[in-house]
Amino acid sequence: MSQSPMISVPIKATNEIDWVTPLKSYIRNTYGDDPERYAEECETLNRLRQDMRGAGKESTSGRDMLYRYYGQLELLDLRFPIDEQHIKISFTWFDAFTHKPTTQYSLAFEKASVIFNISAILSAHAALQNRADDSTLKVAYHSFQAAAGMFTYINENFLHAPSFDLSRDTVKALINVMLAQAQEIFIEKQSKDNTKIALRAKLAAQAAYLYNQALEGVQENVTKALFEKVWLTMVTIKTSLFTSMAQYYQGLADEQANQHGIAVARFMAAEALAKEADRLAKNFPSNVPSSSNLSADCGAQLQELCKRHYSSIQDKHKEALKDNDYIYHQTVPAEASLPPIAKLPAAKPIPVSELYAGQDIQRITGPDLFAKIVPMAVTESASLYDEEKAKLVRAETEKVDTANGEMAASLDYLRLPGALQVLKGGFDQDIPPDENFRQWCEDIATHDDPSSLFDFLGSEKRAIVKKLEESSTSLDREEGVCEKMRSKYNAEWTQQPSARLTTTLRSDIRGYREALDEASRSDGQLQGKLQQNAPDFNEMRDAVNAGQVDQMFQRAISQARARSSQATSPADIEPNLLDTDFGESGPSVMDQISIIEDILKKLNLIKRERNQVLKDLKEKAHNDDISQVLILNKKSISNYENQLFQQELEKFRPHQNRLLQANHKQSALMKELTSTFNTLLQDKRVRSEQSKYETVQRQRSSVINRYKRTYQEFLDLYAGLQSAKNWYAEMRDTVQSLEKNVETFVNNRRAEGAQLLDQIERDKSSNRNNQAALEQERLRGLMERMTMEGTKSPPQKSRPAPAPLFQSGQAPRYQQQGSYQGQYQMPTSPPAHQQTYGGYSSPPPPASTFSQPTYNPSQLHLA
Repeated sequence: MSQSPMISVPIKATNEIDWVTPLKSYIRNTYGDDPERYAEECETLNRLRQDMRGAGKESTSGRDMLYRYYGQLELLDLRFPIDEQHIKISFTWFDAFTHKPTTQYSLAFEKASVIFNISAILSAHAALQNRADDSTLKVAYHSFQAAAGMFTYINENFLHAPSFDLSRDTVKALINVMLAQAQEIFIEKQSKDNTKIALRAKLAAQAAYLYNQALEGVQENVTKALFEKVWLTMVTIKTSLFTSMAQYYQGLADEQANQHGIAVARFMAAEALAKEADRLAKNFPSNVPSSSNLSADCGAQLQELCKRHYSSIQDKHKEALKDNDYIYHQTVPAEASLPPIAKLPAAKPIPVSELYAGQDIQRITGPDLFAKIVPMAVTESASLYDEEKAKLVRAETEKVDTANGEMAASLDYLRLPGALQVLKGGFDQDIPPDENFRQWCEDIATHDDPSSLFDFLGSEKRAIVKKLEESSTSLDREEGVCEKMRSKYNAEWTQQPSARLTTTLRSDIRGYREALDEASRSDGQLQGKLQQNAPDFNEMRDAVNAGQVDQMFQRAISQARARSSQATSPADIEPNLLDTDFGESGPSVMDQISIIEDILKKLNLIKRERNQVLKDLKEKAHNDDISQVLILNKKSISNYENQLFQQELEKFRPHQNRLLQANHKQSALMKELTSTFNTLLQDKRVRSEQSKYETVQRQRSSVINRYKRTYQEFLDLYAGLQSAKNWYAEMRDTVQSLEKNVETFVNNRRAEGAQLLDQIERDKSSNRNNQAALEQERLRGLMERMTMEGTKSPPQKSRPAPAPLFQSGQAPRYQQQGSYQGQYQMPTSPPAHQQTYGGYSSPPPPASTFSQPTYNPSQLHLA
């Protein structure tokens, strides 16, 4: 009888590479060693890859060559960084389906491609097995699961696939195909062994599910022209075939359970599915592509398989239908109403770690080629042993923490030992505060005094207000000067009014003042909170500084008791009834309390001892170094690590036993404590004291809650002050920026006004110079006429004429304060009438304001 054909994956092809040269160069440059010492190892690695390229799929030798090469790649990766930045080796692999080349410098690409070929060879090895024999059937079953495990390893450890065959979707489809075929082989084994029908129905349902899962991925890859179309046809046939088998086997099981109507419905569904599978098998191509890795008689095998199954179902369907019509008369339900068939997985991916766990794999991969460079084996083994020690310590620590937690929870539930203090009159003794209360006091004491923060905020606010006032004053002063000059020079003063330009700046100043007013109101609220809680803050701070936190807590408890006693009339106060005789037999209350205290002492002793044992265990594990043991035993023991680790870990067994015994003792003592304490609580002499204990607890809770509220108020206040501090800092920076803008504006306006004033004065000076020139011309003409008339009189010794005050065409030049240039020197101090504009001095007064000599012709002496 022919067996069902199976799909196998094609292998990837690759080009040759040179391992020797780059490895030797890296050894020389990085390790500083003579690379010729490792010439043999480099050649061996090169030869391994060359042999791997020719690995065949007919026998296990090809798989073993790939195993060995991949194992050396993993060891190589520990010592040599093979990538584009370090050891640059170009790996070229061809896609298994499209045959397109992909080149990368990544060792991960090389490893993923080798694993893909290992999976492909495993699938081919499984598909080529003659499964008529049980041993070969098991080989095929194991190989398909191993192939699925290798493909799973690719998807879990290699991201960003550079080629289609290594992409996640493609590999996932291959995983489903491998698992479905492994499940199918397992069903073949169960059919040969004639196992229970119900079991085979569940197995067939799982096989149908796996083939259906693979169908979507195969369809997608056929659409992408990666997989051959015959793969899709085969997977479709087997999906229908195993769905039909599941219904057929479940129908047989229903028939055995006297559910003949349901069985007929299942046979009917199985017949329809088998018919579809038979139809597809008849249309299967007689000639399949060589790249599909299917045998030439694949179609014939599928047709025979589907035909045989279809025929069996037809016969069984007719028989069951006839029996139900003539004998059982059960209702045949619709197919949609049939209960689903449970699935039973019998195939799963075998992890790579399990494949490498056997001694045979160690023999195949061989020794580490470059173990001489560094003792990586020892380092790795020591690291693994450290992890084993860490696991042991973590486990024991967890047990100790659990035991301590159980003890604390039990004592807290029983209210021990506090309840004993109350029963002995302990409510009159000091009640210590808890750690939270101490932490609250320390936090308040270590933080800055809020009063100092308020002082700081006040100084910040005053500084900001001062800057705003200065900015406003500068704007007002500049505007006043501008308007004064406009009033003096009227239309000649063409500078734009300041009020139009300072709108935004004055608006910002108003906004900042309003924000400061709002901040002041918030500061007032914080100040009110401080005044309200300051006594409590100071009390908690002073208690920490004086080292009297416990005493302060006791005072608060005493005050709470005093208030409680004032609310309770003397008639309500009950005497201590522990010594009152209620007719109780047995030990006295104090004797029972003593027994409980002894148990508590034992429990505390166990806890301290347990913690000390755990501490010793941690120290011993930390100081335990077996590197020398690993070096001495590595060559003599094969696969020794697990055995050696277990042997070395035995040195911690005494500590583990002591911890275990302590936990057992604690459990026994806790049972005894619970029983004894419950007996004590049932004593009539004790029950009368319960109200006192509850009162003490209420008082303590009241005090704790009061200081908790105070602490929360402090945190809120401090957070508010910090927020205010940050706000004032930001406001200070903002106001400084505003001040710079105001200063820039005022300076620009001053420069503009000074330039305008200088221009006005220059225009006036020019007009005066023109008038003086005209007057000189008139005087010169008059003098010439007088000279000509004088020639008629007797000659006299002529008097030189005075030099003109101004030469024709020349006028004095004026500059701003401090530099008057021309024919005359500016006085050292400016005249009283000199004007200033915004801090800049105006030009000196025009020349006409100085006294100048005048010429009167009647005063000249003529010869």
